[in-house]
Amino acid sequence: MLKYIFLLVLLIGIGGCSDPTHSPFSGSKLPRIAIAGLAIESSTFSPALTVEEAFHAKIGPAILDQYPFLSSDSIERTSAEWLPILQGHALPGGIVTKQAYESLVNQTLTLLKENGPYDGLFFDIHGAMSVVGLDDPEGDFIARIRKVIGTETIISTSMDLHGNVSWQLAKHSDLITCYRMAPHEDAMESKKRAVDLLLDRIISGKGKPAFKAWIPVPILLPGEKTSTRIEPGKSLYAKVSPAASKKGIVDAAIWIGYAWADEPRNHAVVMVTGDDQIAVSDAAEALAQSFWDVRNQFDFVAPIATLAQSLKYALASQLHPYIISDMGDNPTAGGAGDVTWTLREILAHPAFQSKTGPELIYASIPGPALIKAAIAVGVGGQVNALVGAEIDDRFAPPIKLKGTVDAIKKGDIHAETEVVVKVGSVKVIVTNKRKPYHYEHDFTDLGLAPRNAAILVVKIGYLVPELYDMRGDWVMALTPGGVDQDLERLGYKNIKRPIFPLDKDMSDPDLTTQWVPLSDQ
Repeated sequence: MLKYIFLLVLLIGIGGCSDPTHSPFSGSKLPRIAIAGLAIESSTFSPALTVEEAFHAKIGPAILDQYPFLSSDSIERTSAEWLPILQGHALPGGIVTKQAYESLVNQTLTLLKENGPYDGLFFDIHGAMSVVGLDDPEGDFIARIRKVIGTETIISTSMDLHGNVSWQLAKHSDLITCYRMAPHEDAMESKKRAVDLLLDRIISGKGKPAFKAWIPVPILLPGEKTSTRIEPGKSLYAKVSPAASKKGIVDAAIWIGYAWADEPRNHAVVMVTGDDQIAVSDAAEALAQSFWDVRNQFDFVAPIATLAQSLKYALASQLHPYIISDMGDNPTAGGAGDVTWTLREILAHPAFQSKTGPELIYASIPGPALIKAAIAVGVGGQVNALVGAEIDDRFAPPIKLKGTVDAIKKGDIHAETEVVVKVGSVKVIVTNKRKPYHYEHDFTDLGLAPRNAAILVVKIGYLVPELYDMRGDWVMALTPGGVDQDLERLGYKNIKRPIFPLDKDMSDPDLTTQWVPLSDQ
Protein backbone atom coordinates (compact mmCIF):
# COMPACT_ATOMS: atom_id res chain seq x y z
CA MET A 1 0.00 0.00 0.00
CA LEU A 2 2.83 2.41 0.88
CA LYS A 3 4.45 1.78 -2.48
CA TYR A 4 1.18 2.45 -4.31
CA ILE A 5 0.68 5.72 -2.44
CA PHE A 6 4.21 6.74 -3.41
CA LEU A 7 3.54 5.97 -7.05
CA LEU A 8 0.40 8.11 -6.95
CA VAL A 9 2.35 11.01 -5.47
CA LEU A 10 5.22 10.51 -7.90
CA LEU A 11 2.99 10.32 -10.94
CA ILE A 12 0.75 13.23 -10.02
CA GLY A 13 3.36 15.45 -8.36
CA ILE A 14 6.19 15.01 -10.84
CA GLY A 15 4.70 13.73 -14.03
CA GLY A 16 1.12 14.86 -13.93
CA CYS A 17 -0.39 11.45 -14.70
CA SER A 18 -3.71 10.99 -12.92
CA ASP A 19 -4.31 7.34 -13.75
CA PRO A 20 -1.39 5.11 -12.68
CA THR A 21 -3.61 2.03 -12.92
CA HIS A 22 -3.00 2.10 -16.70
CA SER A 23 0.75 1.76 -16.17
CA PRO A 24 2.29 -1.53 -17.32
CA PHE A 25 4.00 -1.63 -13.91
CA SER A 26 0.97 -1.09 -11.67
CA GLY A 27 0.84 -4.76 -10.67
CA SER A 28 3.53 -6.98 -9.19
CA LYS A 29 5.93 -6.45 -12.09
CA LEU A 30 8.72 -3.98 -11.38
CA PRO A 31 10.66 -2.00 -13.98
CA ARG A 32 14.25 -3.13 -14.52
CA ILE A 33 16.65 -0.19 -14.15
CA ALA A 34 20.41 -0.34 -14.63
CA ILE A 35 22.96 2.03 -13.08
CA ALA A 36 26.22 2.90 -14.84
CA GLY A 37 28.62 5.79 -15.28
CA LEU A 38 32.13 7.21 -15.02
CA ALA A 39 32.81 10.55 -13.36
CA ILE A 40 35.88 12.78 -13.52
CA GLU A 41 36.93 16.33 -14.40
CA SER A 42 40.02 16.12 -16.63
CA SER A 43 42.27 19.09 -17.33
CA THR A 44 43.89 18.90 -20.75
CA PHE A 45 46.26 21.66 -19.59
CA SER A 46 47.84 19.40 -16.97
CA PRO A 47 50.64 16.94 -17.79
CA ALA A 48 49.03 14.36 -15.51
CA LEU A 49 47.40 11.18 -16.82
CA THR A 50 44.53 9.36 -15.10
CA VAL A 51 44.67 5.55 -15.04
CA GLU A 52 41.95 2.98 -14.42
CA GLU A 53 42.73 2.47 -10.73
CA ALA A 54 41.94 6.13 -10.03
CA PHE A 55 38.23 5.50 -10.69
CA HIS A 56 37.86 3.02 -7.81
CA ALA A 57 35.19 1.35 -9.95
CA LYS A 58 32.44 -0.52 -8.16
CA ILE A 59 30.53 -3.38 -9.75
CA GLY A 60 27.23 -4.80 -8.55
CA PRO A 61 25.30 -4.12 -5.31
CA ALA A 62 28.05 -1.99 -3.72
CA ILE A 63 27.07 0.76 -6.17
CA LEU A 64 23.72 1.20 -4.42
CA ASP A 65 25.49 2.21 -1.20
CA GLN A 66 26.54 5.47 -2.87
CA TYR A 67 22.94 6.66 -3.07
CA PRO A 68 21.15 7.24 0.26
CA PHE A 69 17.83 7.55 -1.58
CA LEU A 70 18.28 3.95 -2.76
CA SER A 71 18.72 2.52 0.73
CA SER A 72 17.10 -0.88 1.25
CA ASP A 73 13.97 0.57 2.87
CA SER A 74 13.52 3.52 0.50
CA ILE A 75 10.47 3.87 -1.74
CA GLU A 76 12.68 4.29 -4.80
CA ARG A 77 14.55 1.07 -4.03
CA THR A 78 11.37 -0.99 -3.72
CA SER A 79 9.76 0.60 -6.80
CA ALA A 80 12.12 -1.05 -9.29
CA GLU A 81 14.41 -3.98 -9.81
CA TRP A 82 17.80 -2.26 -9.66
CA LEU A 83 20.66 -3.66 -11.71
CA PRO A 84 23.85 -1.85 -10.65
CA ILE A 85 26.38 -2.42 -13.44
CA LEU A 86 29.59 -0.39 -13.04
CA GLN A 87 30.17 3.04 -11.53
CA GLY A 88 33.54 4.75 -11.20
CA HIS A 89 34.36 8.11 -9.65
CA ALA A 90 37.88 9.55 -9.81
CA LEU A 91 39.32 12.66 -8.23
CA PRO A 92 39.58 15.42 -10.81
CA GLY A 93 42.89 15.13 -12.60
CA GLY A 94 44.65 14.83 -15.90
CA ILE A 95 43.40 13.37 -19.14
CA VAL A 96 42.29 9.73 -18.94
CA THR A 97 44.40 7.20 -20.81
CA LYS A 98 42.71 5.49 -23.74
CA GLN A 99 43.54 2.13 -22.17
CA ALA A 100 41.77 3.02 -18.91
CA TYR A 101 38.73 4.39 -20.72
CA GLU A 102 38.36 1.40 -23.03
CA SER A 103 38.76 -1.05 -20.17
CA LEU A 104 36.07 0.57 -18.02
CA VAL A 105 33.68 1.12 -20.94
CA ASN A 106 34.08 -2.43 -22.22
CA GLN A 107 33.50 -3.86 -18.74
CA THR A 108 30.31 -1.80 -18.56
CA LEU A 109 29.10 -2.95 -21.98
CA THR A 110 29.81 -6.60 -21.20
CA LEU A 111 27.87 -6.44 -17.94
CA LEU A 112 24.99 -4.63 -19.63
CA LYS A 113 24.79 -7.39 -22.25
CA GLU A 114 24.74 -10.05 -19.55
CA ASN A 115 22.04 -8.47 -17.38
CA GLY A 116 19.52 -7.02 -19.89
CA PRO A 117 16.91 -6.19 -20.96
CA TYR A 118 16.19 -2.87 -19.24
CA ASP A 119 13.28 -0.49 -18.95
CA GLY A 120 15.56 2.30 -17.80
CA LEU A 121 19.17 3.25 -17.15
CA PHE A 122 20.44 5.81 -14.63
CA PHE A 123 23.56 7.26 -16.28
CA ASP A 124 25.51 8.90 -13.44
CA ILE A 125 28.41 10.94 -14.82
CA HIS A 126 30.25 14.18 -14.19
CA GLY A 127 30.45 15.29 -17.81
CA ALA A 128 33.98 16.72 -18.04
CA MET A 129 36.01 13.58 -18.69
CA SER A 130 38.75 14.00 -21.27
CA VAL A 131 40.32 10.95 -22.89
CA VAL A 132 43.41 10.67 -25.05
CA GLY A 133 42.24 10.71 -28.67
CA LEU A 134 38.56 11.56 -27.95
CA ASP A 135 36.81 14.94 -28.06
CA ASP A 136 33.57 13.75 -26.44
CA PRO A 137 34.07 10.73 -24.15
CA GLU A 138 30.65 10.84 -22.47
CA GLY A 139 28.96 11.13 -25.85
CA ASP A 140 30.98 8.18 -27.11
CA PHE A 141 30.19 6.18 -23.96
CA ILE A 142 26.42 6.69 -24.09
CA ALA A 143 26.30 5.97 -27.85
CA ARG A 144 28.04 2.64 -27.23
CA ILE A 145 25.63 1.89 -24.40
CA ARG A 146 22.72 2.51 -26.78
CA LYS A 147 24.08 -0.11 -29.18
CA VAL A 148 23.82 -2.65 -26.35
CA ILE A 149 20.55 -1.73 -24.63
CA GLY A 150 18.65 -0.41 -27.67
CA THR A 151 16.68 2.77 -28.16
CA GLU A 152 13.52 1.84 -26.25
CA THR A 153 15.23 1.91 -22.85
CA ILE A 154 14.81 5.29 -21.16
CA ILE A 155 18.14 6.83 -20.09
CA SER A 156 18.17 9.45 -17.36
CA THR A 157 21.50 11.30 -17.18
CA SER A 158 22.67 13.07 -14.04
CA MET A 159 25.59 15.52 -14.24
CA ASP A 160 27.69 18.14 -12.52
CA LEU A 161 26.85 21.65 -13.71
CA HIS A 162 30.53 21.92 -14.70
CA GLY A 163 30.05 19.09 -17.19
CA ASN A 164 29.65 19.48 -20.93
CA VAL A 165 26.55 18.51 -22.89
CA SER A 166 27.44 17.62 -26.47
CA TRP A 167 24.80 17.05 -29.14
CA GLN A 168 25.52 13.31 -29.00
CA LEU A 169 25.08 13.12 -25.22
CA ALA A 170 21.85 15.12 -25.52
CA LYS A 171 20.52 12.86 -28.27
CA HIS A 172 21.03 9.59 -26.43
CA SER A 173 19.76 10.96 -23.08
CA ASP A 174 15.98 10.93 -22.73
CA LEU A 175 16.04 12.78 -19.41
CA ILE A 176 18.99 14.94 -18.40
CA THR A 177 19.64 17.14 -15.39
CA CYS A 178 22.48 18.69 -13.41
CA TYR A 179 23.23 20.31 -10.08
CA ARG A 180 21.74 23.73 -9.36
CA MET A 181 24.26 24.80 -6.73
CA ALA A 182 27.98 25.55 -6.71
CA PRO A 183 29.43 24.44 -4.32
CA HIS A 184 27.46 21.29 -5.02
CA GLU A 185 25.41 20.99 -1.85
CA ASP A 186 22.54 19.58 -3.93
CA ALA A 187 24.53 16.80 -5.62
CA MET A 188 22.58 13.94 -4.10
CA GLU A 189 19.30 15.82 -4.48
CA SER A 190 20.02 16.16 -8.19
CA LYS A 191 20.80 12.47 -8.60
CA LYS A 192 17.58 11.66 -6.78
CA ARG A 193 15.68 13.96 -9.14
CA ALA A 194 17.14 12.08 -12.11
CA VAL A 195 16.02 8.77 -10.63
CA ASP A 196 12.55 9.98 -9.60
CA LEU A 197 11.90 11.39 -13.05
CA LEU A 198 13.04 8.12 -14.59
CA LEU A 199 10.70 6.12 -12.35
CA ASP A 200 7.85 8.48 -13.15
CA ARG A 201 8.22 8.24 -16.92
CA ILE A 202 8.52 4.44 -16.82
CA ILE A 203 5.83 3.66 -14.25
CA SER A 204 3.30 6.11 -15.71
CA GLY A 205 3.77 4.66 -19.16
CA LYS A 206 4.38 8.14 -20.59
CA GLY A 207 7.86 7.17 -21.70
CA LYS A 208 10.34 9.59 -23.18
CA PRO A 209 9.59 13.32 -23.08
CA ALA A 210 8.46 14.37 -26.55
CA PHE A 211 10.78 17.38 -26.82
CA LYS A 212 14.37 18.16 -25.94
CA ALA A 213 15.58 21.74 -26.37
CA TRP A 214 19.35 22.28 -26.53
CA ILE A 215 20.89 25.75 -26.67
CA PRO A 216 24.67 26.21 -26.65
CA VAL A 217 25.65 29.45 -24.94
CA PRO A 218 29.11 30.70 -26.02
CA ILE A 219 30.41 31.35 -22.52
CA LEU A 220 33.35 29.60 -20.86
CA LEU A 221 33.95 30.56 -17.24
CA PRO A 222 35.57 28.83 -14.25
CA GLY A 223 33.50 27.72 -11.28
CA GLU A 224 35.26 30.30 -9.11
CA LYS A 225 33.45 33.01 -11.09
CA THR A 226 30.06 31.31 -11.34
CA SER A 227 29.30 30.24 -7.80
CA THR A 228 25.62 30.27 -6.88
CA ARG A 229 26.56 31.79 -3.51
CA ILE A 230 26.82 35.20 -5.13
CA GLU A 231 25.30 37.21 -7.96
CA PRO A 232 24.70 36.80 -10.81
CA GLY A 233 24.95 33.01 -10.47
CA LYS A 234 22.62 33.03 -7.48
CA SER A 235 19.73 34.68 -9.34
CA LEU A 236 20.43 32.88 -12.61
CA TYR A 237 20.18 29.43 -11.06
CA ALA A 238 17.20 30.51 -8.98
CA LYS A 239 15.28 30.61 -12.28
CA VAL A 240 15.88 26.91 -13.04
CA SER A 241 13.49 25.29 -10.59
CA PRO A 242 10.52 27.55 -11.49
CA ALA A 243 11.16 26.83 -15.17
CA ALA A 244 11.25 23.10 -14.52
CA SER A 245 7.99 23.29 -12.58
CA LYS A 246 5.94 24.77 -15.43
CA LYS A 247 3.19 22.70 -16.98
CA GLY A 248 4.39 20.58 -19.86
CA ILE A 249 8.03 20.65 -18.72
CA VAL A 250 9.82 17.66 -17.17
CA ASP A 251 13.13 19.29 -16.25
CA ALA A 252 15.35 22.29 -16.96
CA ALA A 253 19.07 22.76 -16.45
CA ILE A 254 21.98 25.12 -17.03
CA TRP A 255 25.49 23.78 -17.50
CA ILE A 256 28.37 26.21 -16.94
CA GLY A 257 30.72 23.77 -18.68
CA TYR A 258 34.33 22.92 -17.85
CA ALA A 259 36.91 25.61 -18.54
CA TRP A 260 40.15 23.61 -18.34
CA ALA A 261 39.71 21.28 -21.28
CA ASP A 262 40.31 22.28 -24.88
CA GLU A 263 37.51 20.56 -26.80
CA PRO A 264 34.70 21.81 -29.08
CA ARG A 265 32.04 20.78 -26.53
CA ASN A 266 33.47 22.98 -23.77
CA HIS A 267 30.96 25.81 -23.39
CA ALA A 268 27.78 26.56 -21.49
CA VAL A 269 24.53 24.81 -22.43
CA VAL A 270 20.86 25.12 -21.53
CA MET A 271 18.58 22.11 -21.89
CA VAL A 272 14.87 21.73 -21.21
CA THR A 273 12.83 18.56 -21.69
CA GLY A 274 9.07 18.12 -21.69
CA ASP A 275 5.89 17.25 -23.55
CA ASP A 276 4.70 20.76 -24.49
CA GLN A 277 6.81 22.04 -27.37
CA ILE A 278 6.05 25.73 -26.86
CA ALA A 279 6.60 25.61 -23.10
CA VAL A 280 9.89 23.74 -23.53
CA SER A 281 11.20 26.17 -26.15
CA ASP A 282 10.12 29.28 -24.25
CA ALA A 283 11.77 28.08 -21.03
CA ALA A 284 15.02 27.13 -22.74
CA GLU A 285 15.32 30.40 -24.63
CA ALA A 286 14.50 32.44 -21.52
CA LEU A 287 17.19 30.70 -19.47
CA ALA A 288 19.77 30.99 -22.24
CA GLN A 289 19.05 34.70 -22.72
CA SER A 290 19.20 35.29 -18.97
CA PHE A 291 22.63 33.66 -18.89
CA TRP A 292 23.94 35.72 -21.79
CA ASP A 293 22.52 38.97 -20.39
CA VAL A 294 24.56 38.69 -17.17
CA ARG A 295 27.82 37.47 -18.71
CA ASN A 296 29.71 40.66 -17.82
CA GLN A 297 28.63 40.49 -14.17
CA PHE A 298 30.43 37.28 -13.25
CA ASP A 299 33.38 37.78 -10.94
CA PHE A 300 35.40 35.76 -8.46
CA VAL A 301 33.46 34.50 -5.46
CA ALA A 302 36.12 35.90 -3.07
CA PRO A 303 38.87 38.52 -3.19
CA ILE A 304 41.81 37.53 -5.41
CA ALA A 305 45.48 38.45 -5.06
CA THR A 306 48.96 37.30 -5.86
CA LEU A 307 50.42 34.83 -3.40
CA ALA A 308 52.70 37.52 -1.96
CA GLN A 309 49.73 39.81 -1.38
CA SER A 310 47.69 36.93 0.06
CA LEU A 311 50.38 36.13 2.61
CA LYS A 312 50.63 39.82 3.52
CA TYR A 313 46.87 40.00 4.14
CA ALA A 314 46.90 36.78 6.16
CA LEU A 315 49.80 37.83 8.38
CA ALA A 316 48.13 41.17 9.13
CA SER A 317 44.73 39.65 9.92
CA GLN A 318 43.40 38.92 13.40
CA LEU A 319 40.76 36.60 11.92
CA HIS A 320 41.79 32.97 12.16
CA PRO A 321 42.16 30.74 10.34
CA TYR A 322 42.89 33.00 7.41
CA ILE A 323 42.36 30.67 4.45
CA ILE A 324 44.35 31.05 1.25
CA SER A 325 43.13 29.12 -1.79
CA ASP A 326 46.09 27.86 -3.82
CA MET A 327 43.96 27.85 -6.99
CA GLY A 328 46.28 27.04 -9.87
CA ASP A 329 46.99 23.46 -8.81
CA ASN A 330 43.57 22.66 -7.37
CA PRO A 331 43.13 18.84 -7.51
CA THR A 332 39.35 19.22 -7.15
CA ALA A 333 39.27 20.94 -10.56
CA GLY A 334 41.82 18.80 -12.40
CA GLY A 335 45.21 20.05 -11.21
CA ALA A 336 48.04 17.57 -10.82
CA GLY A 337 48.21 18.47 -7.13
CA ASP A 338 52.01 18.34 -6.95
CA VAL A 339 53.03 21.82 -8.12
CA THR A 340 55.57 23.07 -5.57
CA TRP A 341 55.62 26.76 -6.52
CA THR A 342 53.38 27.97 -3.67
CA LEU A 343 55.03 25.81 -1.03
CA ARG A 344 58.47 27.03 -2.14
CA GLU A 345 57.40 30.64 -1.70
CA ILE A 346 55.89 29.96 1.75
CA LEU A 347 58.97 28.15 3.07
CA ALA A 348 61.19 31.01 1.88
CA HIS A 349 59.07 33.68 3.61
CA PRO A 350 60.84 35.24 6.64
CA ALA A 351 57.69 35.13 8.80
CA PHE A 352 57.71 31.33 8.95
CA GLN A 353 61.40 30.61 9.53
CA SER A 354 61.12 30.31 13.32
CA LYS A 355 59.28 27.54 15.16
CA THR A 356 57.57 30.25 17.20
CA GLY A 357 56.26 32.08 14.13
CA PRO A 358 52.58 32.12 13.09
CA GLU A 359 51.33 28.59 12.45
CA LEU A 360 50.60 27.88 8.81
CA ILE A 361 49.11 24.56 7.71
CA TYR A 362 49.75 23.63 4.09
CA ALA A 363 47.48 21.02 2.49
CA SER A 364 49.03 19.32 0.66
CA ILE A 365 51.90 17.99 -1.48
CA PRO A 366 52.60 14.44 -2.68
CA GLY A 367 56.00 13.07 -1.68
CA PRO A 368 56.43 9.27 -1.74
CA ALA A 369 60.14 9.51 -0.94
CA LEU A 370 59.46 11.58 2.17
CA ILE A 371 56.67 9.22 3.22
CA LYS A 372 59.14 6.31 3.23
CA ALA A 373 61.68 8.36 5.19
CA ALA A 374 59.06 9.45 7.75
CA ILE A 375 57.88 5.89 8.33
CA ALA A 376 61.50 4.85 8.86
CA VAL A 377 62.24 7.49 11.54
CA GLY A 378 58.76 7.67 13.11
CA VAL A 379 56.93 10.54 14.81
CA GLY A 380 59.43 12.96 16.35
CA GLY A 381 62.16 11.97 13.93
CA GLN A 382 63.89 14.18 11.40
CA VAL A 383 63.37 13.84 7.66
CA ASN A 384 65.12 15.37 4.68
CA ALA A 385 63.60 14.26 1.38
CA LEU A 386 62.19 15.53 -1.90
CA VAL A 387 58.48 16.29 -2.33
CA GLY A 388 56.32 17.35 -5.28
CA ALA A 389 56.87 18.12 -8.97
CA GLU A 390 57.09 14.51 -10.07
CA ILE A 391 54.25 15.15 -12.53
CA ASP A 392 54.02 18.92 -13.00
CA ASP A 393 57.45 20.55 -12.74
CA ARG A 394 56.72 23.39 -15.17
CA PHE A 395 56.66 26.09 -12.49
CA ALA A 396 59.06 24.87 -9.81
CA PRO A 397 61.25 21.78 -9.20
CA PRO A 398 60.86 19.25 -6.38
CA ILE A 399 61.48 20.68 -2.92
CA LYS A 400 63.90 19.23 -0.38
CA LEU A 401 61.75 19.25 2.75
CA LYS A 402 63.75 19.11 5.97
CA GLY A 403 61.89 19.02 9.26
CA THR A 404 60.32 17.10 12.14
CA VAL A 405 57.69 14.40 11.67
CA ASP A 406 54.63 15.46 13.68
CA ALA A 407 52.17 12.75 12.59
CA ILE A 408 51.80 9.67 10.41
CA LYS A 409 48.47 8.25 9.29
CA LYS A 410 47.87 5.29 7.00
CA GLY A 411 44.80 4.00 5.20
CA ASP A 412 43.28 7.00 3.41
CA ILE A 413 41.50 5.99 0.20
CA HIS A 414 43.18 8.78 -1.78
CA ALA A 415 46.39 9.74 0.02
CA GLU A 416 47.13 6.17 1.19
CA THR A 417 49.61 7.56 3.76
CA GLU A 418 49.72 11.08 5.20
CA VAL A 419 52.60 12.67 7.09
CA VAL A 420 52.78 16.06 8.83
CA VAL A 421 56.23 17.65 8.69
CA LYS A 422 57.02 20.79 10.68
CA VAL A 423 59.44 23.21 9.05
CA GLY A 424 59.83 26.41 11.04
CA SER A 425 56.24 27.39 11.88
CA VAL A 426 54.83 25.65 8.78
CA LYS A 427 53.12 22.29 9.08
CA VAL A 428 53.20 20.63 5.68
CA ILE A 429 50.88 17.71 4.95
CA VAL A 430 52.72 15.28 2.68
CA THR A 431 50.84 12.45 0.99
CA ASN A 432 51.81 9.31 -0.88
CA LYS A 433 49.23 10.22 -3.53
CA ARG A 434 47.44 13.52 -4.02
CA LYS A 435 44.42 14.30 -1.89
CA PRO A 436 42.14 17.35 -1.57
CA TYR A 437 41.49 18.56 1.99
CA HIS A 438 37.83 19.55 2.40
CA TYR A 439 36.74 18.61 5.89
CA GLU A 440 37.83 19.51 9.41
CA HIS A 441 38.44 15.85 10.20
CA ASP A 442 40.96 15.70 7.33
CA PHE A 443 43.12 17.86 9.58
CA THR A 444 42.11 16.76 13.08
CA ASP A 445 42.72 13.11 12.17
CA LEU A 446 46.35 14.17 11.75
CA GLY A 447 46.47 15.89 15.12
CA LEU A 448 46.13 19.33 13.57
CA ALA A 449 43.84 22.10 14.84
CA PRO A 450 42.91 24.09 11.73
CA ARG A 451 40.60 26.47 13.59
CA ASN A 452 43.52 27.55 15.81
CA ALA A 453 46.01 28.02 13.00
CA ALA A 454 46.85 31.53 11.90
CA ILE A 455 46.85 30.56 8.22
CA LEU A 456 45.42 27.58 6.35
CA VAL A 457 46.56 27.10 2.75
CA VAL A 458 44.53 24.60 0.73
CA LYS A 459 44.77 23.53 -2.90
CA ILE A 460 41.24 24.47 -3.83
CA GLY A 461 39.31 27.20 -5.64
CA TYR A 462 36.05 28.29 -4.01
CA LEU A 463 35.72 26.82 -0.54
CA VAL A 464 33.53 23.81 0.05
CA PRO A 465 30.88 24.42 2.75
CA GLU A 466 32.85 23.05 5.73
CA LEU A 467 35.94 25.14 4.97
CA TYR A 468 33.76 28.14 4.16
CA ASP A 469 32.08 27.92 7.56
CA MET A 470 35.46 27.49 9.27
CA ARG A 471 37.16 30.53 7.71
CA GLY A 472 38.09 33.61 9.69
CA ASP A 473 38.77 35.35 6.40
CA TRP A 474 39.63 34.16 2.91
CA VAL A 475 41.50 35.11 -0.25
CA MET A 476 41.98 33.22 -3.51
CA ALA A 477 45.61 33.30 -4.66
CA LEU A 478 46.32 33.48 -8.38
CA THR A 479 48.91 30.73 -8.46
CA PRO A 480 50.16 28.72 -11.47
CA GLY A 481 49.13 25.18 -12.42
CA GLY A 482 47.01 23.04 -14.68
CA VAL A 483 43.80 24.86 -13.72
CA ASP A 484 45.12 28.39 -13.99
CA GLN A 485 42.36 30.96 -13.49
CA ASP A 486 43.85 33.18 -16.21
CA LEU A 487 42.08 31.41 -19.06
CA GLU A 488 43.56 33.67 -21.70
CA ARG A 489 47.07 32.34 -21.13
CA LEU A 490 46.10 28.67 -21.37
CA GLY A 491 46.36 28.61 -25.15
CA TYR A 492 43.08 27.08 -26.35
CA LYS A 493 43.20 25.64 -29.88
CA ASN A 494 40.07 23.48 -30.23
CA ILE A 495 37.18 25.24 -28.48
CA LYS A 496 34.55 26.89 -30.64
CA ARG A 497 35.16 30.60 -31.19
CA PRO A 498 34.02 33.27 -30.68
CA ILE A 499 33.37 32.63 -27.01
CA PHE A 500 33.07 34.93 -23.99
CA PRO A 501 35.24 36.11 -22.25
CA LEU A 502 38.07 35.18 -24.62
CA ASP A 503 36.29 37.20 -27.31
CA LYS A 504 34.85 40.00 -25.21
CA ASP A 505 33.50 42.05 -28.12
CA MET A 506 31.75 39.20 -29.93
CA SER A 507 28.29 39.75 -31.39
CA ASP A 508 25.20 38.47 -29.63
CA PRO A 509 24.77 34.76 -30.44
CA ASP A 510 21.75 32.95 -31.78
CA LEU A 511 20.03 31.60 -28.68
CA THR A 512 17.01 30.06 -30.35
CA THR A 513 16.02 26.50 -29.54
CA GLN A 514 17.75 23.63 -31.31
CA TRP A 515 15.59 20.51 -31.22
CA VAL A 516 17.46 17.35 -30.35
CA PRO A 517 16.06 14.20 -31.97
CA LEU A 518 14.65 11.63 -29.58
CA SER A 519 16.96 8.72 -28.90
CA ASP A 520 14.80 6.36 -30.96
CA GLN A 521 14.52 8.68 -33.97
